[in-house]
Amino acid sequence: MTRRVLLYAGLALGAAVILLPVVWMVFASLKPEADITGHPAQLLPQHLTGSNYREVTRQIPFVRQFINSVIFAGGVTVCSLLFNSMTAFALARLDFPGRRALFVAIILFLMIPYQVTLIPTYQIVAKLGLMNTFPGLIIPRATNAFGIFFLRQFFLGIPRSLDEAARIDGAGDWRIYARIILPLSTPALLTIALFDFMFNWNDLLWPLIFTTSTKMETLPAGLALFMGQHVTQYGVVMAGATLTTVPIVIAFLFVQRKFIQGIATTGLK
Repeated sequence: MTRRVLLYAGLALGAAVILLPVVWMVFASLKPEADITGHPAQLLPQHLTGSNYREVTRQIPFVRQFINSVIFAGGVTVCSLLFNSMTAFALARLDFPGRRALFVAIILFLMIPYQVTLIPTYQIVAKLGLMNTFPGLIIPRATNAFGIFFLRQFFLGIPRSLDEAARIDGAGDWRIYARIILPLSTPALLTIALFDFMFNWNDLLWPLIFTTSTKMETLPAGLALFMGQHVTQYGVVMAGATLTTVPIVIAFLFVQRKFIQGIATTGLK
């Protein structure tokens, strides 16, 4: 009984530490600017105000940038699920020369920060005339090494006897991939979808470099305008950050059970 109480107390303390910045962000979005920068700092707002939310929608094209973020993050997620799962299926189920070397090369790509490839990627996108377009934002991120690695490990855990039974019935590789592997890999696919959507939704550097038009900016790039060299509008930034966080929270609530299952059942083989 004592161990259980200590366990729950430790979990509650850990959750409180993790959630404290989020709680501060929400409360700060409801405070006047003077209360946020006042001393001593207080967590709970003394004077509630909704002016920060009105300002964030007035000073930037919030709705447009929200739609841009949905298209960008959603497009990358869909493309990533398709191409990552196809590559992972080939590495996990098909025998072809150089398969192991290709997998090692993909693992090596995990060690390369994506900032290193920004300049050559920018040059390619610019030469193709895809600057300030959604294809220019989405295509370079249509696949990634982590997604391939994660899905390959999950596919290896699916019994090969299912493939053999399907081949006896006349199924080819495409049908095995679409009718057997993908339906059995829902937890892993949802996990990768959540990772990809969250990473691209919150990314600032990529959209900031590949877009020069205000109409193509995403929410993180738009909110960066409130953080000037000398003055930062903390209340407006916190209001925008709160609104930006809502879709991520909703997405996680929808897939949390499958997300945990996907993490738990993906082993290293």
